Amino acid sequence: MHLTKEEERIYKGEEGWTKQKAMEIMVAIGDINHASGLIPIKSAHVSGVSYKTIGDAFEFINRLEGTVEVKSTLNPIGMDIEKWAEMGISEAFAVNQTKVLDAYKKLGISAECTCIPYLIGHAPANGEHIAWAESSAVLYANSVLGARTNMEGAPSALAASLIGKTPFYGLHQSENRKPGVKVSVNCDLADADYSALGFLIGNLVESKIPLIELPPSSLPSRDELKHLSAAIGATGSVGMYHIKGITPEASVDEKKLNLEPDEKIEIEKEDIEAFYVSSSEPDVIAIGCPHCSPIELKRLCELLRVECEGKGRKIKKNLEFFIFTARAVMQNTQMQQIAERIENYGVKVICDTCFVVSPAFEHYDCVLTNSGKMMRYVPLLCGDAEVKLCKTEDCVREAF
Repeated sequence: MHLTKEEERIYKGEEGWTKQKAMEIMVAIGDINHASGLIPIKSAHVSGVSYKTIGDAFEFINRLEGTVEVKSTLNPIGMDIEKWAEMGISEAFAVNQTKVLDAYKKLGISAECTCIPYLIGHAPANGEHIAWAESSAVLYANSVLGARTNMEGAPSALAASLIGKTPFYGLHQSENRKPGVKVSVNCDLADADYSALGFLIGNLVESKIPLIELPPSSLPSRDELKHLSAAIGATGSVGMYHIKGITPEASVDEKKLNLEPDEKIEIEKEDIEAFYVSSSEPDVIAIGCPHCSPIELKRLCELLRVECEGKGRKIKKNLEFFIFTARAVMQNTQMQQIAERIENYGVKVICDTCFVVSPAFEHYDCVLTNSGKMMRYVPLLCGDAEVKLCKTEDCVREAF
């Protein structure tokens, strides 16, 4: 891989040990992927921030010096910074998690701790090169916003943030962003149907970028696209998808992209409905993976109001209900009031973390959610719990 004179100086350690290690990572990844060189990036998003997943490996991060070269954000940590004791997090875990967070903050990384940086003022523009970890954010950035990023791991995203560059290969190159398989959806979709669809697509397309053809009546909202992205990222190995009218490239450059792949997959109504078949009784309801947007929180508040005030019902005994969001979403008075109303109905609003990356949620038997990502990761990371998919409205109704 070609390096400029400045990049060679960094690689040789003339700009210090931290940048040298970061450049060594960049060069190793670039060589493996036959990158021609490095390109500047506008932002980075770093994963592997929860002490549950990183453990004492954060000591390496603590040794790093200097600050990041570009705007950089963090994924969810293992606890709510303010409510960790209420969550049942041990003091020992809280101390170590704080050390992890401090290590990243020392490098100048924004400690907003969310998987939806694009919804809290860090959205990249169409065509911008970025280096993001967190699969759901990667797919959303490439597919909905038109930014360009590979599916970075925690070390490569951190290295890119410290250098301000990333190897030029993969989804940074136009020729690698073309669809390789067409997925025709032959039914109307809404809400958690997009989680089910994403789960299916990730399993079916292997490493081929899908062109998703939806019925004209099923134009997804931004939140539905968020869940679609998360589910594809959880079960698949691709970093983007195309939807005509949504993906910028699929809207502007159709002929150049050759948006009619030879391989085709058909998805029918029964394929989606199969995800909702379960007789298990949940002992916890969890919504917010990825983190809830302000629109979702407002809707949840209204659904809860209808059940509690309109129908005079109360949440079932021995059932817990959690909603996860970014702390930045809660920074204005209106959202704080909405969160307060939600909690008055017996639901807990949690920031900075999520069900999957916190040790607080490892003792449940059956989880009810609207998230395809949770369907994938809860059985693997949360004590082998069963996951039941439900539409948002039905999740709320099931709580009463």
